[in-house]
Amino acid sequence: MRSSPFCVSVTDLVRAPGNRKRVQAAGRIADLSVTSARVVPGSDVGVEAVLDAMSEDAILATGTVTATWEGECRRCLGPATGTITVEVRDIFDATGDTEETYPLRGDQVDLEPLARDAVMLELPQAPLCSEECAGLCEMCGANRNDSDCGHRPDTTDPRWAALDELRSETTE
Repeated sequence: MRSSPFCVSVTDLVRAPGNRKRVQAAGRIADLSVTSARVVPGSDVGVEAVLDAMSEDAILATGTVTATWEGECRRCLGPATGTITVEVRDIFDATGDTEETYPLRGDQVDLEPLARDAVMLELPQAPLCSEECAGLCEMCGANRNDSDCGHRPDTTDPRWAALDELRSETTE
């Protein structure tokens, strides 16, 4: 198996069902990005897990995966950052289906695919710099987080104008 900071020896587990081992691993994983967010280049993805030997050819990994991300705010187009912490609980199996389990090859497990999958599923598709982000002005393009440009958004939708007239008639 290839040398990686995510490769963990489980020699003491595969021959002793019921045994447990705590592991920590951290390293860089290439190409972790979705539409507008990515893991910060050069930063480590961390895995803290407990490996439980279920049988001679199956190990249960339970723990957390952490990573820092960066992206472009969907409202103001400014920088958005954050930290992902994902709970994982997956099986490494020597004989199982790779669609549902991760491979257990010999006396090692590679936690990198588990970490990659967890991060990719948790990266925000449409990041925000903050929940209170006011976004850009639709009239002049000014960032409303920096200053008030004085424009007010038009909240009326011409497609609903006939219904708005009915509503105003009933309130009079």
